[in-house]
Amino acid sequence: MNYDSPGHADQLSTHLLEKWNETIQSGYESLEPEWGSRFFTIDPATVTNPIPAPIQWFGDPAEPNFCIGEQVAQQLSDWDVRGRHELHNEYCEYHIIERLDATGRLRPKRIQVTTELREYWVCMAIHDPTKVREMTQNILGFQPSWEDLYGVSDPFKLTEKQREINFSTLVAGHGNDNQLAVQGVPAQPRGRLNRENALFMTHPINGLDDLLYIVMFGARPYASSAASSLERATREQLFREFGVEHLACRHADPAAALGAYGAAFNGRVVAFANPLGMYIKSFTKSAFLYQDDLIPDSWVRLSRGQEEGMYQRLEFGPADNEPVFLDEIMVDVGSSQQSLTGGFQVVQQMEVGPLVLVGEPTPVAEEEYVVLNASDQPIQCREAAVCGQIRTLKQAYDDAQQMIRVAPRTMGRKG
Repeated sequence: MNYDSPGHADQLSTHLLEKWNETIQSGYESLEPEWGSRFFTIDPATVTNPIPAPIQWFGDPAEPNFCIGEQVAQQLSDWDVRGRHELHNEYCEYHIIERLDATGRLRPKRIQVTTELREYWVCMAIHDPTKVREMTQNILGFQPSWEDLYGVSDPFKLTEKQREINFSTLVAGHGNDNQLAVQGVPAQPRGRLNRENALFMTHPINGLDDLLYIVMFGARPYASSAASSLERATREQLFREFGVEHLACRHADPAAALGAYGAAFNGRVVAFANPLGMYIKSFTKSAFLYQDDLIPDSWVRLSRGQEEGMYQRLEFGPADNEPVFLDEIMVDVGSSQQSLTGGFQVVQQMEVGPLVLVGEPTPVAEEEYVVLNASDQPIQCREAAVCGQIRTLKQAYDDAQQMIRVAPRTMGRKG
């Protein structure tokens, strides 16, 4: 196994490449005892006659949509950093950059979108502070202080474990790593670099381990016990059998799992292509109009990848020296047009996914099929437990908006 940097975005030393591959190998080994099979390999070089597998999905958060509806999903997903931290779980996170207009009103100016894996950045931060500082500067346009990255003036005096803890506390969050959580690392970063920007993904279930899991989970020849012969199991049976019905209610997990499953059912081996990462697979620029014309090419800036299909970052919108704001752009949604108000509408026009390879078909022995007994009745996503959490978030959003509306009327009053 010899994976390069995601998207071939960074030139890494042999040492850093080894550490990144060790990170991938460790994630795989933690899942292999339960989810390993001959239908998945962590080494793409071992796949016979590989071809690309079209595994991708839309980047907008699905859960608030099926729980409450698209309008509320847009409101909550665009709600400052809280929307990102609680809802952006489709391996695609974004941040809205706001600027003051000529009248002094704060308005949305640009959207930063990232699909970069937290584990890659943490790996770089542990083993080469200079590299992670360089990566950050290349993205944000300024050199961050060591204090913003590690909380100290000299990270080279820290142990590797201390670097991991400090960087995760300020920039990356704990990523559902129990050892980091025990050390007091929060779920989401406390520092400004990855809160005031979408530097890389921080949602705890947008991780490398989750990506490995869902593909390995799917890469088995599942069959339905309800059929008289070995026929493919349904989506509902697959997720219900293993008690993970909630995964069926997202964009990412069904696309990744069912893509791998379709290959495995035909005896194909599944692997991540080199380089392993999460990528922007497509973006429908033509859906956005300014003054009844297509937006300028300069308003769509893809980066953190060497070529189309490997980009991991999008900066969408006019530069600061242009007198245009996002809400002056219209989004063509088919039968109508909407004013662009935030990132939700942008990632609705974006497909993301990993690079996956499948090998040539091979015979599947009868004993290799995993027979499922679960019901194939439709999964009721609106009844998922997450909907209760999202309704609580909606109440918090409504309360915050009410405070904003009341504040101007109460300013200047004497107690």
